[in-house]
Amino acid sequence: MNRRKFLGVTGSGLGLLALTSIPAFAARNTNTGSVLFPVPTNTGINGHIVVLGGGMAGATVAKYLRLWGGTGVQVTLVERSATYNSNILSNTVLNGQRTMANLAYAYNTLVNHYGVKLVTQEVTEIGTNFILLADGTTIDNYHRLVIAPGVEFDLMPGMSSLNEYDTLIPHAWRAGPQTTLLRNQLVNMTNGTDVVITIPKAPYRCPPGPYERACVIADWLKTNKPNSQVIVLDANADILVEKDNFNYAFTVTHAGVIDYRPGCTITDVDSTNRVVTYDQGLSLNNTVEAGVLNPIPPQRAPQLLKDAGLLNSPDGRFASVDVLSYESTALPNIHIIGDASSTTMPKAGHIGNQQAKTCVDAILRLLQGQLPDQSPVTNSACFTPITASTATWLAAVYQYDPGTKKMVIPAQHNSGTAISATTASTRNYQDMLTWFNTLMRDTFA
Repeated sequence: MNRRKFLGVTGSGLGLLALTSIPAFAARNTNTGSVLFPVPTNTGINGHIVVLGGGMAGATVAKYLRLWGGTGVQVTLVERSATYNSNILSNTVLNGQRTMANLAYAYNTLVNHYGVKLVTQEVTEIGTNFILLADGTTIDNYHRLVIAPGVEFDLMPGMSSLNEYDTLIPHAWRAGPQTTLLRNQLVNMTNGTDVVITIPKAPYRCPPGPYERACVIADWLKTNKPNSQVIVLDANADILVEKDNFNYAFTVTHAGVIDYRPGCTITDVDSTNRVVTYDQGLSLNNTVEAGVLNPIPPQRAPQLLKDAGLLNSPDGRFASVDVLSYESTALPNIHIIGDASSTTMPKAGHIGNQQAKTCVDAILRLLQGQLPDQSPVTNSACFTPITASTATWLAAVYQYDPGTKKMVIPAQHNSGTAISATTASTRNYQDMLTWFNTLMRDTFA
């Protein structure tokens, strides 16, 4: 089975899609215990690839460049943090089911088993054939640069400093200290005050994530703050994904606890007093006061990419790429994957993992003087907890359309749309845990 076909393998029974096929020649290494994949060997491919960002997309690229490329492919992973905090399942920190320590992943296996060189530094400049690090050193003499930096967050109207997110009104859309702060605010809020969540216009990271968060918090409030509710101010005209599932969750499962308000334009956020002012259709200057305010801000690719001239999407907020290789359409030899890229696929961890594999396959072909695969396939799978014990799921297969040069869901696949569970269930919740563990193992182990 070749690498492209790995991407299209589907699982059975769960309605979810497999990440890769496990090679039959995976061996046991007596020094490291049982390992999923063998130590890379010499494939005859040579090159030096630098990867910026060690999240779901970047870590997968670094691992699979070595796994598929072999010992002749040198990989340098530049990541400012010693560990990666998973955004996936971070909402379960808010209801106390997990802690951030449960969602922390180190790069030990990538370094010690796959031979990836890890540089724990922040990148301050992307130049022509070099990158500049915060300590003043540079990395150059590489063949290709892969950028997987995630997203940055804008200020909401009325805010004056990003520090307000860290200290007063955490968005917690990048898992970490803000997630813990939001959890503590929920625990300490006065029973009878409300949680207010704002949702930005798409695109943003994890389309079902805000609706999931509303459900998880509402479920927790029923037991811990029974006189409180969740007010959701959505800038979009309607629920973006799993509309039937979330409508049912809002109006039946969490009836009376979730107040969903679509088509809301936020005009002011008072961080100190936790007051939001918004317009909704012809109803202007509405205000809502929160016991806990969780504004999910508009998102964009990092300023670093803008400074390098890479943000050339129509809105100027993300990087346009050729999805056959994820090479930038603005500058050659630079590949941009994950949330910072502008594609027709959702911005999500599973998609980052999938885009990484397509990118790796393309780079290895390019290093050998070949063209990228002309018919890549990726898949997207996402589970959504609705309560502390039930979940739904959403899945889709994307194929390359040479006419539009985009990744699309073929018309013969559910009429060109994603498929989803019809109801939340405990079985789905257990499948969610299996999916999550498999995805994180595929990325970091």
